[in-house]
Amino acid sequence: MAKTAGVPGPRGPAGASGPSAPPAGSGAGRPSLVSRLAARTSGGLVQAVLLVIALFWLTPTIGLLVSSLRETSDIATSGWWTVFTEPAQLTVDNYANLLGNEDITTSLWTTMAITVPSTVLVIVIGALAGYAFAWLDFPGRDWVFMAVVALLVVPVQVALIPVSKLFNSLGLFQTLAGVVFFHVAFGLPFAVFLLRNFFAEIPRELLEAARLDGAGEIRLFTRVVLPLGGPAIASLGIFQFLWVWNDMLVALIFADPGSPPVTVALQQQVRQFGNNIDVLASGAFVSMVIPLAVFFAFQRQFVNGVMAGAVK
Repeated sequence: MAKTAGVPGPRGPAGASGPSAPPAGSGAGRPSLVSRLAARTSGGLVQAVLLVIALFWLTPTIGLLVSSLRETSDIATSGWWTVFTEPAQLTVDNYANLLGNEDITTSLWTTMAITVPSTVLVIVIGALAGYAFAWLDFPGRDWVFMAVVALLVVPVQVALIPVSKLFNSLGLFQTLAGVVFFHVAFGLPFAVFLLRNFFAEIPRELLEAARLDGAGEIRLFTRVVLPLGGPAIASLGIFQFLWVWNDMLVALIFADPGSPPVTVALQQQVRQFGNNIDVLASGAFVSMVIPLAVFFAFQRQFVNGVMAGAVK
């Protein structure tokens, strides 16, 4: 009787042995991190807890919105939650007064004129520098990148006096350009750090294939790197927009007192007209709802950018 022990099993067309289970610990067939998180948060109890947390988080926003729709006398005599039992308190007169307040409307345009260039310049310069640090070889590249990362720990307050002297000598103190330059300078270290790390995760084979097809560095950057870096760029844009829009310290020092951003304008309204709560409430809500709209408009790209480094 012929021995059958040790006889190899049937082989496929390529000579490989038959199908077998993936080796232990290889991770094959294992669900991704996003799938596991989705599975764990799909329960009814978890969703109820998240809903309660979201309601608590939105309570100040709801209160500000309701207050902006009430008369000054109602705000002074009762809380905003009484509107649910007395809906006749609601009115849009506060927003009509806001549109008639030239200081607030001008400050909104000033804030937009500061925030948009600051965000665009940080994205453009940060993307170019991030690509250079990730994929271009030049002398001292790693040392320069370490210096850029070290700038992340420099607080804004340390630079206020020396930058004020510098801007005063250059004629940029209390100008729109001076505020933009300050925000760009302090936004670039984080932008370069974030985009360089994201661009470095792009497969080298993909870039080499594009170079073999005749793509130069500019074409490679605009046609390959930027589309793949869209989530990280969107995340950076949201962060920078929110930082600049909500800033008050830099605007209070470097902006033109005759045309301040909305944060400074609202502070001046409190100082000059302490009982002007109707304009303050509606102005504060408009100032807050614009960055919220930007965030929710790019929410999907923001989530993709945050999760991009967590999933391979």
